[in-house]
Amino acid sequence: MLSLLLASFVTFFVAIDPVAMAPMFTTMTSRMTPEWRRKMAFKSIAIATGILLAFAFGGAWLLEQIHVSIDAFRIAGGLLLFLIAVDMLFEKRSERREERAEQVAAHQAQHPEAQDDISVFPLAIPLISGPGAIASIMLFFAEHEDLVSRGFILLGVGANLALCLIAFLMSGTLSKIMGETVASMLTRIFGILLAALAAQFVVDGIRNVFGIA
Repeated sequence: MLSLLLASFVTFFVAIDPVAMAPMFTTMTSRMTPEWRRKMAFKSIAIATGILLAFAFGGAWLLEQIHVSIDAFRIAGGLLLFLIAVDMLFEKRSERREERAEQVAAHQAQHPEAQDDISVFPLAIPLISGPGAIASIMLFFAEHEDLVSRGFILLGVGANLALCLIAFLMSGTLSKIMGETVASMLTRIFGILLAALAAQFVVDGIRNVFGIA
């Protein structure tokens, strides 16, 4: 069970990327009041949690309705996660997220009197509960149907959401402490681990489809 918890934590750490959240949140909320920033932090985490839980417990039903086998989803999800891992290794994903954060900040600068609600978009979707996180939680729940295993999976997800909330609430301080070098190093290390996990999802899916022992 410890290995499952570790795999869950690493996968969602990469999919959600709490390390990159601090500087992005700082950029997006630079012109907001402290009270509004805290509200956006808590609200975005709550919405993202609801989205991930919905796909965790309703994902299998959704696949059944659209007539997609779980093994097909394993292969597709594994490929999606592998692409995310490659993006992380070459920092393309970070660049796109930073561009989105800068766009939000530019809008805030043009309308300084407005306190925009960024909790749903872009924070909850797609920064926190994006395609990678949704695919990951559906894959993990498909692989493990017993309550204890799913509890450990949710613990790994919850730990990352908690880290994300901390990153939001302490965004200014964390950005100064870590710096770009440490953040880049962590991103690449976890990107390699995610690539390996993604490959395993694809291998398991292919084995099951073709009945390979």
